[in-house]
Amino acid sequence: MTTDSDLINLYSTRILGLAADIPHRTRLSAPDGTSKRRSPLCGSTVTVDLALDGDKIVGFGQDVKACALGQASAAVVGHNIVGRSEAEVQTGRDQLFAMLKSGGPTPDAPFDGLEVLGPASEYRNRHASILLAFDATLDAFVDARTSKSA
Repeated sequence: MTTDSDLINLYSTRILGLAADIPHRTRLSAPDGTSKRRSPLCGSTVTVDLALDGDKIVGFGQDVKACALGQASAAVVGHNIVGRSEAEVQTGRDQLFAMLKSGGPTPDAPFDGLEVLGPASEYRNRHASILLAFDATLDAFVDARTSKSA
């Protein structure tokens, strides 16, 4: 059973600090790919714009309307996303998913700052919000490929 002190500990000072410091909060004016993802359970949303050079992210914008956990995740992603390929983003997302769902290790660098969200593994109703920044980014890669081939 979750107690009030468990929730207070979950929303640590570090998580709240990350939530207050989300980078790349300005949407891109001419993105190569865009995606908006919503968590149906809590209603959190993240919209991502990507500018790509080949397979690497060179521009990133995000609009984050999520709980503090989703915001903290978006902050870590945002601080480390420029210069990453789709494969690197997918690996970070898969590692975060494993950490939350099955007690897997902290994601590898550059997304190792997500370790702060380890205590959220016990709060399954928050997992979708925590994954939104990755999911929207991966969808934006798909949108960029679709737009390029159209």
